[in-house]
Formats: sequence, structure tokens, C-alpha cells
Amino acid sequence: MVTIGIIGGSGLEDPKILKDAKELIVTTPFGKPSSPLTIGKIRGVDVAILSRHGGKHEIMPTNVPNQANIRALKDIGCTHILATSACGSLREGIHPGDFVVVDQFIDRTTKRAATFFEKGHVCHIPMADPFCVGLREVLFSSCKELKFRAHEKGTVITIEGPRFSTRAESRLWIQWNADVVNMSTVPECVLAREIGMCYAVVCMATDYDCFREGRRVDIGEVMEVFKENAERVKTLLVHAVSKIKDDPACVCRTDCKSAVIS
Repeated sequence: MVTIGIIGGSGLEDPKILKDAKELIVTTPFGKPSSPLTIGKIRGVDVAILSRHGGKHEIMPTNVPNQANIRALKDIGCTHILATSACGSLREGIHPGDFVVVDQFIDRTTKRAATFFEKGHVCHIPMADPFCVGLREVLFSSCKELKFRAHEKGTVITIEGPRFSTRAESRLWIQWNADVVNMSTVPECVLAREIGMCYAVVCMATDYDCFREGRRVDIGEVMEVFKENAERVKTLLVHAVSKIKDDPACVCRTDCKSAVIS
């Protein structure tokens, strides 16, 4: 049976998209997750929604308890994770409001716990293709069916935050062939792979990053675009959930079995 975890920003925990919604408070060996889990059903599928930055967006990117978040979803039986993330566009062709179903990441974080195996064992998890192919196909096909402007692939660079990039950094990310920039995907996706879960993220461009001369990123503008597109994100997730099929042979589920060295 497929049980879907949804990790998103503020507002996606809206229980209106769930049938028989209720709140579940959980703890893990890595502490408490960012928020209680809102559990229920979407079109007959069991779903658990978690607010990455807390219910009031009070947790800054560095302090998101990623280990606890992923472990909490695993512990209640989730097999797949659909994540959403606001991002800055590094390409003229990726417009504010566009969805990007990224297929690669570049990690520029420096302060985050990035593995479950910190003592006694070492996990060398493969990351050549860090996002679940099957989930990415579901997300992109759902975008097409809903006629949402979307990009089938792209590279996201995850920075530590909470500050935005300098202009020099933004232009460097472009030279590295990154397409969008955010503060959340890593190590979230790495931890999901370590624990044997399928994971994919849809990034929503809220602005052009500051690579343009005279352009700077303003949080007010970012939040305005985010709020304008919140309903589209919910519509996408509801549409996608019922299309997900279980595949125990997916590498997302099997890589962890041979990656740990005692």
C-alpha cells in the first residue's frame, strides 16, 4: 500500500485538502519534527502532511530538523515523499510562477546533519540520480494535464541561507549550470534515500535571482508570488497523489540495503 508524505512550506498543511483529517504528534530518535503531522486521505490514498518550517514559518532553513522530519514520515508508514519548495530562478526561461521538477542538485549547505548514520556505521548512499524517476514523471505529467507551466528537469542549488545570494554567487550558480536556487532540498532528499523512501520535489519559481544587474531578491515579492500560487500547488499535489504506484524494486527503496558499512 502506498502512503504519501507531503513536505511543504507554510500553508500546505491546510486540512481542507484531506478527508478525515486529524493531527498526529510524533517523536523520533532524532527529536521532534518541524510540526505535528496532519494525516488523512486524498482520493482514497493515505497522506501525511508536514510543515517544513513549522506551522507559523518560525524555523529558519539551517534549523529545520530534517532527520526528525524524514524519520517521522517513515515511522508512520510513508513510502513516498512529495516535497514542494519555493525557489529563485537562475534562467530567463524559468518565469516566476513556473514549476520545475528538478532532477539534480548541487549542495552548498554547510551546517546541517546530512546522514542518519553518525556513529557506529557509515552510509555511502548513491546520489547520481537523487530524485525518484517515477515520482518525477507523476509530477510532470500532472502539471501537463492541469496545463500548468512546468519544466521537466533542472538542477537546484541548495544554499545554507537564511540570507539570499550575492550577485557574484548568483552568477556563479549559473556558470555551474544550476537552474534554480533554494534553501531546503538538501539534505532532505539525501535522508529520504538513506532510509529507503522515494522522494521528488517540485520547485516553484517565486522570482528571478539577483544575477540581473540592478535586480535584488525581496522577501515581500517572494511571498506575494508564493501566496498567489498556493492553490495551484495544492491542486497539483491532489492530482498527483492518486497516480502514484508502489514499486518496491525502485532504486530509491533498495539502494540503502547495500550502502551501509559497519
